[in-house]
Amino acid sequence: MEDLFIKCPKCGQVHDMEEYRNNLFVCSHCNSNNYISTSKRIELLVNPNSFVEINGELSFQDPIKFPGYEEKFYKFKNRTGQNEAIVTGFATIGDYDILLGILDAGFMMGSMGSIVGEKVTLLFEEALSRDLPVIMFSASGGARMQEGMFSLMQMAKTAAAVERYSKSNNVYISVLTNPTTGGVCASFAFLGDIILAEPQAVIGFAGARVIKQTIGEELPEGFQTSEYLLEHGLIDSIVERCDMKKTLIKLLKFHRRDDV
Repeated sequence: MEDLFIKCPKCGQVHDMEEYRNNLFVCSHCNSNNYISTSKRIELLVNPNSFVEINGELSFQDPIKFPGYEEKFYKFKNRTGQNEAIVTGFATIGDYDILLGILDAGFMMGSMGSIVGEKVTLLFEEALSRDLPVIMFSASGGARMQEGMFSLMQMAKTAAAVERYSKSNNVYISVLTNPTTGGVCASFAFLGDIILAEPQAVIGFAGARVIKQTIGEELPEGFQTSEYLLEHGLIDSIVERCDMKKTLIKLLKFHRRDDV
C-alpha cells in the first residue's frame, strides 16, 4: 500500500502524499526541492511522448572487480528500472528539439562511473553532430568508488566532450539539483554556458566536514547551497521546479539559431 504521508528529509515537516506530489515534491514548509525520479522529471520538462532514449543499453562495468559491487548495482537497477544512474535522449521542449541528460540520485546516489561518463560523452557528441542544444540535470554524490581510477578519469573525459561541443556555438544549459557534488561538480556540471540550480541544492566538490578538517577553519553558513553560489556569482539563476520548463523554453528561444 502506498504511503499516505511523507516527511521532508530536510526540515522534517510531514506532508500528505497526494498534496506533496501535486506540489512537485517540494516542501511547502522549507521550500526544499526534494528527490524526484527520472521519469517524473522527464514528464515535468518535455513535451508529451517526445522523449526518445539513446544509449540506454549501456550498463554494468566492473573494471577493478570490486567486492559486492555487482550485487549493489543490480539492486539499484531493479529498484529504479534504469540501466545506469543517467538517462539520456532526444526530446522536445516547447518548439525546440534538444538532447537531454538526467542524473538520478536514486541510483547509487547518481555516482559517476565509466558508463555514466561514457553516456555523457556520447550525449555531447550526438548533440555536436546534430547541432542541437544540450540540457543536463545533475544530481550526484561524486565518483563511484567501486570503479577506482576509472571513475575519476570520467572527469577529464566528460570535460573534453563539453569542450568539443562548445566549438559548435550551440548552447549547453546545466541545471544543478540536490545534491551536485564531487567529480560531476568538478567536470561537466559546471561547464554549462548557462548554469541554473534548484532552490537549496547542496553543491560543491568536497563535503563541508572534509573541508573544515582540511583547512581548520569555520565555514560560512550555507556556503554550499544554491543561494550562496548565486550570491557569489558562481551560478546564473535559481529556478523553482514549477518554473523550470518555461525558463528553459525562454532560454532556448533566446539562443535559437536560425538558418540564414
